[in-house]
Amino acid sequence: MQQFEKSAKLENVCYDIRGPVQQEAHRLEEEGHRILKLNIGNPGAFGLDIPEEIQQDVVHNLPVAQSYCDSKGLFSARKAVMQYSQQIGIPDVDIDDVFIGNGVSELIVMSMQALLNTGDEVLIPAPDYPLWTAATTLSSGRPVHYHCDEQQDWYPDIDDIRAKITSRTRAIVLINPNNPTGAVYSADLLEQVIRLAREHDLVVLADEIYDKILYDGNRHVPAASLANDILFFTYGGLSKNYRAAGYRAGWMIISGAKHRAEGLIEGINMLASMRLCSNVPAQTAIQTSLGGYQSIDDLVVSGGRLCEQRDLAWKMLNDIPGVSCVKPKGALYLFPRLDPEMYPIHNDEKMVYDLLRQEQMLLVHGSAFNLPDNQHFRVVFLPRVDMLEDAIGRLGRFLEHYRQD
Repeated sequence: MQQFEKSAKLENVCYDIRGPVQQEAHRLEEEGHRILKLNIGNPGAFGLDIPEEIQQDVVHNLPVAQSYCDSKGLFSARKAVMQYSQQIGIPDVDIDDVFIGNGVSELIVMSMQALLNTGDEVLIPAPDYPLWTAATTLSSGRPVHYHCDEQQDWYPDIDDIRAKITSRTRAIVLINPNNPTGAVYSADLLEQVIRLAREHDLVVLADEIYDKILYDGNRHVPAASLANDILFFTYGGLSKNYRAAGYRAGWMIISGAKHRAEGLIEGINMLASMRLCSNVPAQTAIQTSLGGYQSIDDLVVSGGRLCEQRDLAWKMLNDIPGVSCVKPKGALYLFPRLDPEMYPIHNDEKMVYDLLRQEQMLLVHGSAFNLPDNQHFRVVFLPRVDMLEDAIGRLGRFLEHYRQD
């Protein structure tokens, strides 16, 4: 009898953050093991709750959230995002330039589907948030990864970007603050990328979902606030800043050279209409979130919970022999490096498998972020300090034995 296989277009699509290692973690849980999941930036799983006033607004609006809304999103939600774009300096954004999605993830996929023809290229950072690579491939495009320099605070290498631009390049992705490295880009660096985009007529795809999660006084500069003569797509949402990951409420702002993108915007409108609309109850949280008290500020200041957890995890990781880690300036992750002289690892996925089985701790291997080496891994620092101390202590002991083996 015929065997039903997955579509050929999925052949090179990969999202290992929720890949085979997580499937093994599920199997171990079914056997009764308790797994510490440091693989996903999921604030609610670690007691970082949605602000009460946001929850109350969603509950209050449930009776009027039963019907479909406009395919672009609720008027109130889009207006709130439009006003937010004005606050952060993105010029000339109208309410029709805002699309609400089931998280930024859906909007990324929609963008790639609308933008790319077969063989078109998208410049994506290495390491990346792997959905960008997967969405590009799924949309028949070709992901081209540009180098981010660990020795320069994980900043993008402008010369490498320039060298990888071809006649097929359509867009460049900026993830700022960065997942997985925690880098926060300066205005000067962003200006250099914008000059390349201007010179080669590229769309700038600015993933800024962590724009309020900043440490040590670092400031986020929205890429789209720096120019209005090229086309920008800016992505944000409630998942991280407002700890509402399960709500799946994100937005995309189209700005800049909109007059040259009427066909592309028509395509995005078509895709938005095909999915009818995004989750309506979750959209009712957007206005309150953006217009209310920004409780994230209390978590990221010196002495705040997230800042304290970052500092502890960063110090403990660097105290492990053969481990080095650039201190993240933003976001929720550390991206340590293992010294290849001490840890000649040929398969980093196997290393995190072994850690899972021995310590019941789930991390993500660095090559899952499209980095061409086996020496990195990502750690989520969302657990409270006592849990992080125990986890990184166990990780250190595991690595000591792994090195000896």
